[in-house]
Amino acid sequence: MVLSYNQEHVYRHPWDRVTAAAWRKYTDPAAGAALSHIADVHTLSRQLDPGSGRLVSTRSITVRSPVLPFPLRRLIGQDSVVCHCVESSIVDASTRSMDVVVRNVSLRGIIEVEEKATYRPHPERPSDWTAFRQETSIRVKPLSAIASLAERIERRCAEKFVQNSAKGREVVERICKYLEGNETM
Repeated sequence: MVLSYNQEHVYRHPWDRVTAAAWRKYTDPAAGAALSHIADVHTLSRQLDPGSGRLVSTRSITVRSPVLPFPLRRLIGQDSVVCHCVESSIVDASTRSMDVVVRNVSLRGIIEVEEKATYRPHPERPSDWTAFRQETSIRVKPLSAIASLAERIERRCAEKFVQNSAKGREVVERICKYLEGNETM
């Protein structure tokens, strides 16, 4: 069984400010409490194609989940888990688009998570607002034979993911406001 959900959000800031804030989200010192589940972030590669103006980047993200559902704790034999993820992103300045895909690379025998996010100028106010869309799918693998248990674990993971996603958007909003203040100086 796969649990999927979509979220949309409108940032009332221009695309360039929102994408700059999204890049800073994990390294912002004030985001520590909101993003306490993020243990580490490293840029693995970053390439700019001068011809197209596209920036292609890969980062590793280490996520710490301090509270796991009881059945999952029994399955892996520990109370908390560290999961390693890879984030791939493409920023195209000419089309003003940013696409981000995050997938877990560890624990794939137990759970698979894929998050896709897009940042585009808002169709109604393209120079002032940014449309954000996030699609996430979560699949607990070995428990699929026990569908109801797998569904409860997937739902619990999704609830935590939704909470963390909202915290990430709040951090981006705060950084946008900070950047906005610096632009007017």
